[in-house]
Amino acid sequence: MPIHTQIKDRIAEIVFDQPPVNAFDSATWNSLPAIIREAGCNPDVNVVLIRAEGRGFCGGVDIKEMQAHPERITLLNRGNFLTFKAVRDCEVPVVTAVHKFVIGGGIGICGASDTIIAADDAYFSLPEVDRGAMGGASHLSRMLPLHKVRAAFFTGGNIPVDEAYRLGAVEKIVPREALADEARAFAAIIAGKSRKALVLAKEALNGLEPRDVDHGYRFEQGFTLEMYMHEDSQKARDAFVETGAAAKF
Repeated sequence: MPIHTQIKDRIAEIVFDQPPVNAFDSATWNSLPAIIREAGCNPDVNVVLIRAEGRGFCGGVDIKEMQAHPERITLLNRGNFLTFKAVRDCEVPVVTAVHKFVIGGGIGICGASDTIIAADDAYFSLPEVDRGAMGGASHLSRMLPLHKVRAAFFTGGNIPVDEAYRLGAVEKIVPREALADEARAFAAIIAGKSRKALVLAKEALNGLEPRDVDHGYRFEQGFTLEMYMHEDSQKARDAFVETGAAAKF
């Protein structure tokens, strides 16, 4: 199974394990919302911890699926939207522990979560422009300042973990080998609180935000669909699948 959950000491740990890079197809993205909601609604759970096994936290969407089945874009869009919304709407706080690459949909999960604990090898990236897609800026904007988001989006470049920490997106940087233990220790502090207080606090903090991140992402997805219908999008996906590099325009 690419995703499994375990509950211990009032912590629901959701683990991604989809070799080689934790890039999910449309079916997997559409399965995630229910997993997250079930964990958050469990009366024995005070905090949800999302982490991953393997080479990196999340490689985003399965570009090979979109290359072969571009007609599935609306299904993929819906799975992405509902996953990120489930993280943000989760009844209890969501802590995300990331390592190595946090790409595309991985940004959405991080941006929708409440706290990010990162390994010292982590970096964040939205290569959507190079993949013939759009989306992700709404959630990255929940983590980083406007001009940093735009620079990252237009270039498709990487934001090193030290820079993300400096700008306030990451709560704590830890050695890669200690990530799971450090994340569990942080989650345990939250887990020791009153569930009722945590549920009310999460609802209050979400309500205090100056803009609706879910609406912003849904707005972005309209442009994703428009981009997918353009011939440049297929060219970008073909180049990535065939060479691993960005297409030349």
